[in-house]
Amino acid sequence: MAKESFDKEIQFLRMLVLTSGAFSRQQFAERLGISVHTFDKTIRRLKEIVSSVHQQATEEQSKQLADTLRFSYYDSSDPMLLFLFRAKSVKETESQRISLLLGAMNEQALTAMELLDLCCIGMSSDLPMVDEKTIRSDLKYLEEVGVIQREPGPRPYRYRIRNDLVRDLTDGELIDLYDFVDVMANTQIPSVQGYLLRDGLKKHLLRNQAETLVIEPFLYKYHYYSRILDEAHLFTLLHAIRGRRRVKFVYFSPKSETSYASKNTNPLFEKEKQGKPHKTLPLKIVYDHQYGRWYMLAHGREGIRKYRMEGITQIEEAESVDEELFVEKSHELLESIRYSWLIDTSPPVAVRARFFKPEGPEPDFIKERVLLQGQWGQIVEEGEHSFIYEITVNGTTEIKPWLRSFGSSCEILEPLRFRREMIAEWKEIRSYYEFV
Repeated sequence: MAKESFDKEIQFLRMLVLTSGAFSRQQFAERLGISVHTFDKTIRRLKEIVSSVHQQATEEQSKQLADTLRFSYYDSSDPMLLFLFRAKSVKETESQRISLLLGAMNEQALTAMELLDLCCIGMSSDLPMVDEKTIRSDLKYLEEVGVIQREPGPRPYRYRIRNDLVRDLTDGELIDLYDFVDVMANTQIPSVQGYLLRDGLKKHLLRNQAETLVIEPFLYKYHYYSRILDEAHLFTLLHAIRGRRRVKFVYFSPKSETSYASKNTNPLFEKEKQGKPHKTLPLKIVYDHQYGRWYMLAHGREGIRKYRMEGITQIEEAESVDEELFVEKSHELLESIRYSWLIDTSPPVAVRARFFKPEGPEPDFIKERVLLQGQWGQIVEEGEHSFIYEITVNGTTEIKPWLRSFGSSCEILEPLRFRREMIAEWKEIRSYYEFV
């Protein structure tokens, strides 16, 4: 599937999660910045992918996409996240061709010309003919991603499936590995590659008649859908950072009325595009565990800039930069976020808060949480019923939700402006619960 189409479907799935399927076709199309006709084609494509992944979906469940995606809510390997990655990287013709190649190399090591002959015989007659250049390009791609390996020896080179891991382990060892990958993929970041490995192990075990041994010992209820959807760009950006390369993309800010724009070829629609093209040097990727968001910190014409990865579309690598420039801007970035709770680059401010200890013989879970989550802040005073916590942090915007989450157990003392902000917010919250 083309990268542009993948961007479109990522934004569609994000909206589906946020709105619970409440938008009409017209509302979805307007928000995505596409026509209703294009929206309908995207829906059909998504349904095809879902039906291929969820073979057990009933006819009734297949009628509505939202229901189809929701029926296996507790199956963490196949929610409305992972099936998109399976269908992302190849078009239909590529999918058939690569399937034939992998099937052939699974049985024995073959040369490029032998694989070409097999493809010419096995491909559908309505698909275009395959040439040697295409086969060699496919082999290079499969070798780069670690699916196949080249056998040692003289030319012509022979290629085989790289499945030593599953071939050398017993079923019991594979089940232990499967359980480990299951836990790590659901609890660590990034997750997509772990999910794909987990599914590959599961399919291999089922093929080897180990179905009775494959028991799901853990069930995960996933909340941060954007986290995995944004991993579509994560490895592209990490590759650009390692290669000291700039990236080009079309960006939609969180305040934008649309979240996607197609690559318009019709001049009548050229002015409707609302995304803004950017070219920048990525320096650091940051994950916000509180909201499940990825951020790219980069250097561009305006200096250090922060981008939410959910707004990035049509990303491509550009030219490389000098190592000295990259190091200089990286140091500049690290200095600007030295006191950031997350990525804030506002001037540093000293925050002082009083935390009240729980009454009774219970353990002091308030203090335990402050020590665990309080980053470089310190407890400077402690009494029988409360303690004082201090931290120097860039601005108060990012630390505010954490302090507010303690409710009545936390009182902001300084700075005075921040204290007044919190008082005003708590008064507003109180007004929501006043008697009517």
